[in-house]
Amino acid sequence: MSTPRKPRHSLLGAWVIGALLALAIAMPAPAATCTGRFADPLTDICWSCVFPLSIGAATVASLGQEDIANPGSPVCACPGVPPRVGLSLGFWEPARQIDVTRQPFCLVGLGGIDLNPGIAAPQAAQTTRLFGHASSSFYQAHFYLNPVLYWLEVLLDFPCLEKGAFDIAYLTEVDPLWNDDELTLILNPEAVLFANPLAQAACAADCVAATLGFGLPQLFWCAGCQGSVYPLNGHVAVHLGGVQASMLIAQRLTAKMHRQLIAWGYHGSAALCSPYLLPVLDKTAYKTQMTYPIPDTAKLDGRCCQPLGRSTTLWGAGKEYPVQGEDFSYLLFRKRNCCAGAF
Repeated sequence: MSTPRKPRHSLLGAWVIGALLALAIAMPAPAATCTGRFADPLTDICWSCVFPLSIGAATVASLGQEDIANPGSPVCACPGVPPRVGLSLGFWEPARQIDVTRQPFCLVGLGGIDLNPGIAAPQAAQTTRLFGHASSSFYQAHFYLNPVLYWLEVLLDFPCLEKGAFDIAYLTEVDPLWNDDELTLILNPEAVLFANPLAQAACAADCVAATLGFGLPQLFWCAGCQGSVYPLNGHVAVHLGGVQASMLIAQRLTAKMHRQLIAWGYHGSAALCSPYLLPVLDKTAYKTQMTYPIPDTAKLDGRCCQPLGRSTTLWGAGKEYPVQGEDFSYLLFRKRNCCAGAF
């Protein structure tokens, strides 16, 4: 008995469906809209992230917040004429902000202002494999100077606060390295040393450490549970969700700012008198708080700020939604150690 042949129309239909699926995957995503919001200091900022407050190694107030080591001595002195002698203070200063956006020149943290000056820049892209759930993505990002405590005049004449106004420090749209894995090696040639399974497997320990507290600064190539810090650009190799991808981009941009000497070190004994050059990001020096699309002010275990690399599984649930909730803005609280002069 001969085997019946498949009808030609069924083979043709399967071919057409496969072609349409491949075309849908290959087609670029529709142009993103520019959305955002300027953070309301009263409702959108989790002020408990400023704590713990310490004098020397002693914690004065913590409110259950996480901290890193502080200088041991409560008394400090800085050179000058006359020299400054005072107390060694430690706190977390909200001083920087990062946008992660699909639309080039969209200032999410400034209310969704479209600043496009007519310069061509890559838009966000997301690709999904035909078989399996793994995907990749690309985002633009912006780095702001945002010394909230100073421009709100919360503490007048306090020498340990950065003075200044809200300003744009960096736009990745005008940076040719942000969209090119090979060009970005100019900034981080050491990335080739960690592009292997063994180095990436070590990032599992960084993920655990960041979820329980702070990441491991020794594993500087790891971004905790978000993946790898390298390359220092907008390409996310494994996109598991907008919150995860945006947190990775935020950490990469912070590392890039340190490598380009736009961001400095403000923590530890070396920073008591002035900030210092820190070309390799210390992951323990920052905590982040989402301010858009949904301000992360609801405390999880008494905390609403996340150290770099912490898993987004719990605190990031429900923080992303279609169209107007696919761009992100994060307030960065940096660790600040300062010698507050008494005389």
